[in-house]
Amino acid sequence: MTVVTNHLVALLGFVGVLALLLFLIAKWKWHVFLAMLTPILIFGIIPGIQKGNFIEAFEHGFGKTLGKIGVVIVLGSIIAEALKHTGAIQVITRSMVKAVGSTRMPLALTLTGFILGIAIFSDVAYVILNPLVHASAHAMKVSIGVTSIGLVGALQLTHAIVPPTPGPLAAAALLGADIAKTILFGSIACLVGSLASWIWGQFVAGPIIKTLPSPEFAAESLSSVDSGSPEPSVMGAYAPIVVPILLISLPSVMRFILPEENALRELINYLGWPVVALAIGVCLAFRNIKDPKQKKEAKDLWVKDGLRVSAMILVVTGLGGSLSAILKGTPAVDTISTFFVTQELPAILLPFVIGIIGNMITGSTTVGVITAASLVAPMLDSLGLSPEAAMLAAGSGSVMIKYVNSSYFWVCTSLSKLSLKEALLGYGGVTFVGGAASFAAVYVMWIAGVV
Repeated sequence: MTVVTNHLVALLGFVGVLALLLFLIAKWKWHVFLAMLTPILIFGIIPGIQKGNFIEAFEHGFGKTLGKIGVVIVLGSIIAEALKHTGAIQVITRSMVKAVGSTRMPLALTLTGFILGIAIFSDVAYVILNPLVHASAHAMKVSIGVTSIGLVGALQLTHAIVPPTPGPLAAAALLGADIAKTILFGSIACLVGSLASWIWGQFVAGPIIKTLPSPEFAAESLSSVDSGSPEPSVMGAYAPIVVPILLISLPSVMRFILPEENALRELINYLGWPVVALAIGVCLAFRNIKDPKQKKEAKDLWVKDGLRVSAMILVVTGLGGSLSAILKGTPAVDTISTFFVTQELPAILLPFVIGIIGNMITGSTTVGVITAASLVAPMLDSLGLSPEAAMLAAGSGSVMIKYVNSSYFWVCTSLSKLSLKEALLGYGGVTFVGGAASFAAVYVMWIAGVV
């Protein structure tokens, strides 16, 4: 549906929406929901806008986006709550230490961050692992930067790039990206970025940082950092993360093996539907509850906490869908994509740069990746860019700049007790290095025609 036909009005509206959004958040500190809604409503009263089509596009975009992804985001948040309370995080960490050896704790913590960032919000995971970060630095007789930096970077990468974490899941829905492909190629990009983060922490920035681990954690060990309740097995700890990912990915594999009309393929497609896959993940997460008291709490409290955490992401994602649908009805889409083509700029730079700007101004990787997805989604055909490439580029950009306006930056800085100068070098540096390395991997896969 056509919202406006005038090219100048459309382009000025596009730029104005983005500028006002960032201004309201950065300057006036508005909540992201109001900061997104206000520019959209102002756009609707610009002379030349067809008001009826504008309203229809807003409602259609909001409903269609949440219809695809709303329940899945809630289920993912509930899984995160369960992993946090059942001791699964500690079990996963021990398995990583066992895999690479206790003498390689910085690498083990980085790989732990790579896994946990897929399911749990970065700041929550870091808070839980903070005693182990300090204890490891004590044992290795190194600064806290050596053991913490790789973890900080890896947690952010998968949190921003790999579904079913809510942010990238929402962005994938906005762009119409294949979830299985996004998980597969996003994991490859994040592994590259995580290893770059580990190198930055252990060999570059970490040795420069002088802050020592806190004495209060000197006696901590991996076995003593627990959840205070009976812990699940290694298989049980990984299952709520791995099983949904495998189920979501399986239909893509079955397309090459089973004919379309095969009944088994139909069943696999159903099990691979993210709503079903994440619901199974919730069941597997709740099976890890060993404490009778926790079982009672989980039925109500954990679900409420999951709903509370996912509420902001849901409304922001819905508004992102509205903005995308509105822009699709304007000639701004063709104007911007034509500029990229005539200037011979790589199309993949657009979502990457918007992701950087969105995160840099708001301090939120989730807002960064959703904003980039919302603005780029209507342009995919004109740019000749696949939804998967756009989503991975946006996610890589959304972690690049982490500094004093980021709550995650301050959580990690305060718990590690780094000075601001050290934190900017270590934590600000690692997200920049990790995001750049991940984007480089995405760029290579895009050039090769993989995504």
